[in-house]
Amino acid sequence: MFDQYLPSKINSGPWITNWSLYELRKLPVDTEYVLPVCSLGTPYERLLEVGDRILPPLFQEAMTSDLRERIVAQILRCFPKYGDEVGNSSRLRIVDVPGKNSEAGIAPRVLAFSVDTAVEEHGPHLPLGTDTIQSYSVLQELADTVDGFEVGRPLEYGQLTWGLPFGFSVDLTSELLTEYVAGYVKALTAWKKPAAVYVVDVHGSITHRQAIVDGLRRSGFSNWAFRWLHEPLAEFASERGDQHAGGVETILVERVAAELLDKKWWPGREHDIAAGCMTLEKAIELTPDLAAFETYAVAHESNGIVGDIANYHTLDADLLFSRMLRLAASDVEALLDGKSAGSQQPGQNLW
Repeated sequence: MFDQYLPSKINSGPWITNWSLYELRKLPVDTEYVLPVCSLGTPYERLLEVGDRILPPLFQEAMTSDLRERIVAQILRCFPKYGDEVGNSSRLRIVDVPGKNSEAGIAPRVLAFSVDTAVEEHGPHLPLGTDTIQSYSVLQELADTVDGFEVGRPLEYGQLTWGLPFGFSVDLTSELLTEYVAGYVKALTAWKKPAAVYVVDVHGSITHRQAIVDGLRRSGFSNWAFRWLHEPLAEFASERGDQHAGGVETILVERVAAELLDKKWWPGREHDIAAGCMTLEKAIELTPDLAAFETYAVAHESNGIVGDIANYHTLDADLLFSRMLRLAASDVEALLDGKSAGSQQPGQNLW
């Protein structure tokens, strides 16, 4: 199912999430983008018919008409250029894709999906969908080893701040995210009838993660667990000042497929990448004022990375992945044993 959606090579295909910030910036200023609205079970290949530059879909069963209106309005505030609703409205086309869900089939023991910020810049060398790529590498491994474990479609929008000044990123806001997650889980569980739901993400924002947990609580489905998959990586990430799109995320994405890194930048231009990185301290200082953030980023040629790209050389990709996988596997085991129903695991620290 995901062969038509999850990327295997950067800067290829119609899905915006496959592309890097820097390559998207090269597109003509009048490039049209398409936001499809479809049913939960609409095949990805059907969505490929709507255009050449496609944002991740919104799911109609997960939204009231009011929520849909507010989500679309928020996306138009952000994409492709933050704060340019008028210009964005002329470049982003909303397409309703007709079709209803098919029969759900055998009810899974565990239905899993991620809620990641897939429309989020990750510097010059990584695709926008970097977070989803990491989450689904874990979920698909679990699907190969756990009986009755089904991987569902990701919710590809979330709360973010740092990416907005650079463009080509979408902040759904925590309020909208909570409502959307609640509606998605309610609709998805009514259709698939799973015994349990497991939700993951790798995005660093505690606000984003708390919004997911709040949505799960409001969904009316009680047997769920949530996990921030980067939680066991603190000694390799936050403790080394490597928070976003730096060495940790680079090596984890490379582990999935080397072709997901832009060869024009990595590894040959590592020095140039490092020169554009921003420190966590500076990012936190600038976060309350996005205009000041944008001014600083332009003046200092910041590239969207908040982290340490050189950290890549000190890391073992298999070790990082195994830590995430072991934690997720233990969550699923507990969930199947009835020990994790309604558990909150958003990771209480920012990093």
